[in-house]
Amino acid sequence: MDHVLLGTPNVPILLRRSGRARRISLRISQLDGRVTLTAPVGVAEQEAMAFARTKESWIRSHLECREENLTVGLGSEIPVQGFTHRVVQGQGRRVVMMDGNIMVPGPVECIGARLKGHLKQMARVRLVRASDEYAARLGKSYERISIRDTRSRWGSCSSKGTLMYSWRLIMAPEVVLDYVAAHEVGHLAEMNHSRAYWAGVERIFGDYKFARQWLKDEGNMLHRFKFGD
Repeated sequence: MDHVLLGTPNVPILLRRSGRARRISLRISQLDGRVTLTAPVGVAEQEAMAFARTKESWIRSHLECREENLTVGLGSEIPVQGFTHRVVQGQGRRVVMMDGNIMVPGPVECIGARLKGHLKQMARVRLVRASDEYAARLGKSYERISIRDTRSRWGSCSSKGTLMYSWRLIMAPEVVLDYVAAHEVGHLAEMNHSRAYWAGVERIFGDYKFARQWLKDEGNMLHRFKFGD
């Protein structure tokens, strides 16, 4: 249910009921800035919104600090494998990366969509290669790989051995993409996050602390870039 915190500007608030909640809580999405107010089932709307109003300064300060989304087009700068590239007009039929530029051919209005397709293909190639390497080190095999644009997770491994990854990992430093591949491949042996699981990840990947921390600190930034979607 949508509500509004009146002010300059007004702040839309999504009120959510939860049977598990023991108290009223607030969360601001770093991806899209949505403010979610979660309340136990028996709490009145007025009480929940009164709680939100007591947190108004906190809400507005966090929204002001949040970076705006960037619609990708000619002249935009985006990270690819951890390095900044400028999007420029290309010739011919292929997207070409050279000297810090990404040359994207075609009509201006199609630049974002075409670049997104190119990055997704790059991601698939790199993630398949990384998954193959870590699966071989682990002595396990996976069923297949799917590439998506997930918002809540960078990858997953199903009980049937299907690996899923976010294509946006191609924008992160290569060591971060490799870590996510090793993380998900590790679940082929341990479908949990036990000590045995983390020992397995470290055995096939090495010290993962930097890559794991990078995702926590910088990962949300990769979702800022919009490609006409």
